[in-house]
This record gives sequence, C-alpha cells and structure tokens, in this order.
Amino acid sequence: MTDKHDQDERPLTLREMLRSVLAAAFGVQSSKQRARDFSRGKPSHFIILGVLFTLAFVLVLVAVTKLVLHFAAP
Repeated sequence: MTDKHDQDERPLTLREMLRSVLAAAFGVQSSKQRARDFSRGKPSHFIILGVLFTLAFVLVLVAVTKLVLHFAAP
C-alpha cells in the first residue's frame, strides 16, 4: 500500500506531461487526469510545454501551407 501512496506523491514524468498537454490541446483530457495534473504537476512545466507545442503546431501549419502553395502554383 505504501507503493501506491508513493506513486501518488511523485512528480509527473515528461511523458505524462506531454500526454496531458496533447490531450488538453485536443480537448479530450479526462477529469481524473486533470486532477492528477493539478495535484502532482508544476504549472511552469505545463506552461513551457504548452508554448512549445503551440509554436511547433504553428510552424507545421506554416510549412504545410507553403508546401501546398508551392505545388499549387502554375
């Protein structure tokens, strides 16, 4: 029983934070996971990951748009 309690107290791993950021970005975060994030995660880590995800998403959109316009031009 101590293992379960220790697991609930440990900080989130990078993988868990990435999954949470992606789930939140797509709007599919469960209330259980959100409660876990608020109890075990650091806000600064989520802010940094959220900004990085947003930047990567925008850069991918710009690249895809440029690619499509390049091939669509006569």
